[in-house]
Amino acid sequence: MATEEELFASVDALLEEEPQLPSPAERARLREAAGITQARLAAALKTSTQSVKNWENGRSEPKPPRLEAYQRLLKGWAAKYPASGVPGTAGAPGTAGVPGTADVPGTAGAPGAAPVPAGAPQPVE
Repeated sequence: MATEEELFASVDALLEEEPQLPSPAERARLREAAGITQARLAAALKTSTQSVKNWENGRSEPKPPRLEAYQRLLKGWAAKYPASGVPGTAGAPGTAGVPGTADVPGTAGAPGAAPVPAGAPQPVE
């Protein structure tokens, strides 16, 4: 049986690991759901728009301390804009993510799947 000290050491080791970011597509979905442009996000994180594009395309990852700040922001957005369509919030993610949905076809359709307003599903079929 594990001792309390061993369990705490294991938990502390997990806490010290580098933060895990969501997939690049999910990063873009969350930013779009929040109605934030890549340029605005770049300004907030004191980096270039190209860096944000690279993060959202999976070409690169942010480095500390920007990594922790970006992780914190994404966690906050994930709480506000869950990936699975919550019945009472279907309108918010659908309207915020419309302009840039071409980059993320799999995730853009999920939040707005119930209403299916514009012609987004038609080109896919």
